[in-house]
Amino acid sequence: MSNNLSNNLSSPVFTLERRSMDPSVQIEGVHPVVNRVLSARAVHPKHKLDYGLATLLPPATLSHINEAADLLAEALVAQAKIIIVGDFDADGATSVAVAIRSLRAFGFESVSYLVPNRFEFGYGLTPEIVGMAAMEQPDIIITVDNGISSVDGVHAAQGLGMTVLVTDHHLPGEELPTADVIVNPNLAGDRFASKNLAGVGVIFYVMLALRARLRAMKWFQSQNRDEPNMLQFLDIVALGTVADVVPLDHNNRVLVHQGLQRINQGHACPGINALLKVAKRSVGRISAADLGFAVGPRLNAAGRLDDMSIGIECLLSDDVATAERLADQLDALNHERRSVEKGMQEEALVAIENIRIDDESSPSIYTLHDATWHQGVIGLVASRIKEKTQRPVMAMAPSDQAGEWKGSARSVPGIHIRDLLARFDALHPRVLKKYGGHAMAAGFSIDGSKLEFFNSTIHTVMTEFSQGHDWTHRILSDGELEAADFSIELAEQLRQCSPWGQQFPEPQFDGVFTVDSARVVGETHLKMTVRPEGSTQAFDGICFGYLDKHQDHPHDQIRLVYKLDVNEFRGATNLQLMISQVEQL
Repeated sequence: MSNNLSNNLSSPVFTLERRSMDPSVQIEGVHPVVNRVLSARAVHPKHKLDYGLATLLPPATLSHINEAADLLAEALVAQAKIIIVGDFDADGATSVAVAIRSLRAFGFESVSYLVPNRFEFGYGLTPEIVGMAAMEQPDIIITVDNGISSVDGVHAAQGLGMTVLVTDHHLPGEELPTADVIVNPNLAGDRFASKNLAGVGVIFYVMLALRARLRAMKWFQSQNRDEPNMLQFLDIVALGTVADVVPLDHNNRVLVHQGLQRINQGHACPGINALLKVAKRSVGRISAADLGFAVGPRLNAAGRLDDMSIGIECLLSDDVATAERLADQLDALNHERRSVEKGMQEEALVAIENIRIDDESSPSIYTLHDATWHQGVIGLVASRIKEKTQRPVMAMAPSDQAGEWKGSARSVPGIHIRDLLARFDALHPRVLKKYGGHAMAAGFSIDGSKLEFFNSTIHTVMTEFSQGHDWTHRILSDGELEAADFSIELAEQLRQCSPWGQQFPEPQFDGVFTVDSARVVGETHLKMTVRPEGSTQAFDGICFGYLDKHQDHPHDQIRLVYKLDVNEFRGATNLQLMISQVEQL
């Protein structure tokens, strides 16, 4: 089935496809629609939805994790001085928080952190950051959510007599740093069954291994210290995992599920509770989406516009008043970030407004740059334009380093953006100063004098790199619902199957509806009352950003792509459709 919407830039052509399922797979005790949804996501009866901690992959299968535990255990006995070097995004902030909270709970007396200011030092353990760390004379540097590409920084630290433990999840380059120990599930030959751990997941596993080592040493008994329950850190692990948009394979779903349980049971750290409060989210029904779209952006705002230490201190605080004060600062930064992003996005759209993405001449990648743009927000702009064009996007802005530009890239399924940068670097060495990332997101820096060469040449490289790629924008649906399926019961059963997220998508359905009423709310959103085809019962629905995609109000008959949601308002509970696509019939 193909459903083509209008061809303007704001509403790219898409093809609606139904997810395939195995009709022989039947999971007992669930709604038939839930069975259909889980079957389409390869959740078979023997797996079901067991998110118990016993189903987590064993730490021992993560390469070098025992060496890391031994190193840290010896450091604890000697009360070595440790500095954690993190990244300036939500994954980095949560990684730092988990590392510090765990190490202090184990008995370390001197643990501090350092996060590079993205505007002054850039990403990772650079020699400059090592110089800053050296002023505190640490014995050990632990990197979290970075370090796998910090060849020069690790060398500099070891040259000053520091021991370096790298914990990271990013893809390694051709040369590995000479760290004393590296723990990364994406190292060649690593046996850990999940390659999708976020940085916070990697450091959590290292802390699990360290606790096991200390238990074997009878450390806690000898120190008359309670053995920490690692469950207490899973709220922070869940936040970092969701905010970093890593694929939610089973192992990550266990981490997120367990963290959400702690949050909804009222056991989150004061910082997460404060961020939920300022985002107007109610503890008790917090979902992965709340972490991804409400808490994560507020935490990220500090690293984008100011100093991520604000976010880290919020997560480390055990004082409610302090956590709420810091959460208010993060909320203000997030409002500022939205304003900056909106202006940049409008400028980017102007630059490409005459390009129709359904034309054969449409570029296979968009490169956008502006000397007035804020380098902390270019990743968000790249994401927004990618969503509108369904093409990979690279957005660039001047950095604080004279003559240097920073770039942020976002991609679409099937185009590995980090590998594209690697291919470009192989063909045109010394143009990119550095680069790194994942399949769907990457960052890079470039000398400003080579910017125009890069802009023109990357398109040629991309044409060769993407040869044979199918650019069709596909929206996957879990099919139509029968009239009797529109129920709070089904919506709740689907909710209980969560956490939904990257590569384990929340179910969405499609169908034909009659529009009883429609009105604009909040400038661009459309609130509707609709009736499923063949039904006399009407349901509320909302389509966020409707006027960003459509010029006219919906016709009497429309096809919707939507998710089921339970809306609680003033004591009343109602079924609500969260509408993502509207096709006029």
